[in-house]
Amino acid sequence: MFEFVRSHMRLLQFVLVLLIFPSFVFFGIQGYSSFSAGTTTVAKVAGQSITQAEWDAAHRRQIERVRAQSPEVDVKLFDTPQMKLQTLEAVMRERVLAVAADKLRLGAGDERLQRMFATDPQLAFLRKPDGSLNTELLQAQGSSAERFEQQLRQDLAMRQVLSGVAATTLAPVVVSNTALDALLQRREVRVARFDMKDYAAKAKPTDAEVEAYYSDPAHLTDFQAPERASIEYVVLDLEALKAGITVSDEELRKHYADNAKLYTAPDERRASHILFALDKKAGDAAREKAKAKANAVLAELRKAPARFAELAKKNSDDPSSTQGGDLGFFTRDAMVKPFADAAFNLKPSQISDPVESEYGYHIIQLTQARGGDKKPFETVKAEIEAALKQPLVQRKFTEAADSFTNTAYEQSDSLKPVAEKLALPIRTATAVTRFAAQGATGALASPKFLNALFSDEVVRNKRNTEAVETGANQLAAGRIVDYAPARKLPLAEVKDLVRLRVQAEQAAALARKAGETKLAAWRDGGAADTLAPTVAVSRGQAQGLSRELLDAVMKAPTTKLPAWVGVDLGTQGYAVARIDKLLPRDPASGDAQRLQSQYAQVWGAAETEAYYDALKQRYKARVTADAAMPAAVVSEAPVR
Repeated sequence: MFEFVRSHMRLLQFVLVLLIFPSFVFFGIQGYSSFSAGTTTVAKVAGQSITQAEWDAAHRRQIERVRAQSPEVDVKLFDTPQMKLQTLEAVMRERVLAVAADKLRLGAGDERLQRMFATDPQLAFLRKPDGSLNTELLQAQGSSAERFEQQLRQDLAMRQVLSGVAATTLAPVVVSNTALDALLQRREVRVARFDMKDYAAKAKPTDAEVEAYYSDPAHLTDFQAPERASIEYVVLDLEALKAGITVSDEELRKHYADNAKLYTAPDERRASHILFALDKKAGDAAREKAKAKANAVLAELRKAPARFAELAKKNSDDPSSTQGGDLGFFTRDAMVKPFADAAFNLKPSQISDPVESEYGYHIIQLTQARGGDKKPFETVKAEIEAALKQPLVQRKFTEAADSFTNTAYEQSDSLKPVAEKLALPIRTATAVTRFAAQGATGALASPKFLNALFSDEVVRNKRNTEAVETGANQLAAGRIVDYAPARKLPLAEVKDLVRLRVQAEQAAALARKAGETKLAAWRDGGAADTLAPTVAVSRGQAQGLSRELLDAVMKAPTTKLPAWVGVDLGTQGYAVARIDKLLPRDPASGDAQRLQSQYAQVWGAAETEAYYDALKQRYKARVTADAAMPAAVVSEAPVR
């Protein structure tokens, strides 16, 4: 199945789009008309423009959703031209489906709308316990019940555009079995390998062959020293601003006094208990019976306190009886009040009288007490200072970010003005390339910053880059001081490497020739004594076969067995495989009915995607030439 997943990645991605689409619509459909500030058209659907501002806003919302759902995820992974173009495609998809729903006059009645709201798990967070709409949450998100209803109706209408295709896919058993057999069938094979390394000693390239390989235009970039630059750069982040913020000792002590609970170890007790359970509606007779039983067990404990665990296992109605009644450590508010009051008034090893709670009667033995001690001010001073500085630093960063961005851009012939204005050190780095060096950190590890540094304008004019967001709460700007373009290394410096390349190619050619000769002999009936032992392979069980070899084995015609196939493995050499027998599907592939259902789903996804592509053509959905240019993919303004 793994090969199938790799081969049909686009279809599976489409299935994922169908799964996440409703939530994207709910949060992303509103407000298209409100972003008229960025009037550059980046795409068109049915003659309607999608502007740069709409694209930027949609991508910011996508990043905000990722941050909210997974705070630990590095959002820089989404800040790439490829991810931004995916966001644009999602916006275009919404537009196409919205236009199609309108043209097809699709909609949703009140009853269906209510049913969707009540049953859709993606809307569960908006349902109150009584099933009504949580209007307070909508208002907190800047929406309203009316807008939500409108969005839900539009969502339902847009779903109908594609759901009709996906729900009516036909996948007859004969067709699906034929396809699944091709995918999951097993074949018994024997393989002979002709590895390049086994022929390396016979390959002896001449100096002329080495020089010809080096001079071949096809290998022009194989022996290049990359472009390099010496740079200056400044970084604005929270750490850089902390030094300029101070908090007085008086403020620290006041915070310490006002938040004593934060710096006090929780007051905890560890106890064991024996529960004589009572139903809340139990009458007086049952209550007296339980109490009498508790007193009888207590009498035994007074004589032999060491038997507490034994008697708990024998008499307690609580699940903790299996641990001798041990409840572990707990705080006062973790227990019902009567139990907590009794436990916190005991001393270690003391046993209480029967304590009545809503669960019945308890006999409690305190085993350990801890906590309640306040940490000295000096031990938590640094922690308090960091906590008080954090919001101040964050506020200062927000203010400084605009100044950093504007100054770096407006005085672009030097980094000195922005460094002096914000008291930032000017850092330097040498041998910087377009790609981050191994172990690089901070700005020098940011592809976005490095791309800005090596842009044509910055390289040519030696001017500052724009401010680039290189991390959460981190901006950087840089300039090139010295630049060395990429150059082809002299043959003398790379001759050994070139010789190894030529030798590998020649060895691979010798391996291929030997393999082809052997294959011809075996097909003519020669003894195949050098073939490896038989193995059963399938697309899900490669048994060590390379992807190229496995693909050739599974595609080979088998009308006549044994069948032979030879595979050129490039610089790895050559392989010959003999297919001896066809076997039923791999048992590990799963139940036939389930596989047929999965096949129908994938086929449905393919048909749905084809229908969507047809809709794109019908409504002339296209990305403009400007949007396709790397330099024009979403503005570089930092996300705040």
